[in-house]
Amino acid sequence: MPIARYTTAGDPTPQIGYVEDDAVFPLAEVDGQTTIATLLQLSAVELIAVASAAKANPNASLALSGIELLPPIDTQEVWASGVTYSRSRDARMEESTQEDVYDRVYEAERPELFMKATASRVSGTGGTVAIRGDSTWDVPEPELTLVLNVRGEIVGYTVGNDVSSRSIEGENPLYLPQAKIYSGCAGLGPWIALTSEIADPNDLTIKLVIDREGTVHFEDQTSTSQIHRTFDDLTSYLIRHNSFPQGVFLMTGTGIIPPPEFTLEDGDVVRITIDGIGVLDNPVIRLKE
Repeated sequence: MPIARYTTAGDPTPQIGYVEDDAVFPLAEVDGQTTIATLLQLSAVELIAVASAAKANPNASLALSGIELLPPIDTQEVWASGVTYSRSRDARMEESTQEDVYDRVYEAERPELFMKATASRVSGTGGTVAIRGDSTWDVPEPELTLVLNVRGEIVGYTVGNDVSSRSIEGENPLYLPQAKIYSGCAGLGPWIALTSEIADPNDLTIKLVIDREGTVHFEDQTSTSQIHRTFDDLTSYLIRHNSFPQGVFLMTGTGIIPPPEFTLEDGDVVRITIDGIGVLDNPVIRLKE
């Protein structure tokens, strides 16, 4: 029962619908609007009910092939978690001039959480993600992304791509914001899978394929079962002394680390698949220095 944000050929206004098979059922308005922000005022149970109610009007349904998917975000912030997989810890220790920083945070009670993007910096499936013009080593980071309502309750999941400059962060951990936050730094999509559709979010396969000039240049996979921290732990720290009146997205870290000799290039296509959620496709562009 995924929730999609989309436009149609005849109407450029973003709309929200419930997707089933090859059909999209427009959602009823919540508080006079149909936005991700209004939906994230609801509890998980209420959100499922609103999505289910959309099927009561099948004559209003649209063909999935006839819509253009937008990133499933409108006014929310995107936050991210670091060093939640042992492979991520090892890779960041390898790249950094201060190796022990990452080992300590992996074992610490408090997780690493950081602001990743505002909605304007996020691309949906089919949209381009960017690598910095002043970076020499860039990677995608495939991540299960939690969708939290205004009260910090997990109400859904989506696929996330936390594009990162390893060369900038590796030079100095204090450069993390520059390595992570810039125009086109994140991908989310293709839609939001509601909690009722995911039997066990702690056992989802995450696959990464990078196409370069029509061939597979890199591929790997991991599972959310390898995450070192619980989702409740990550969300409890995120909402501690912090409020998100429009809801918030939280990336949960990556367990797929390309080898040191790999770097993203202009024209690559990053494809991330998470079981039960969907596929996020993003062509890559390099920003001008």
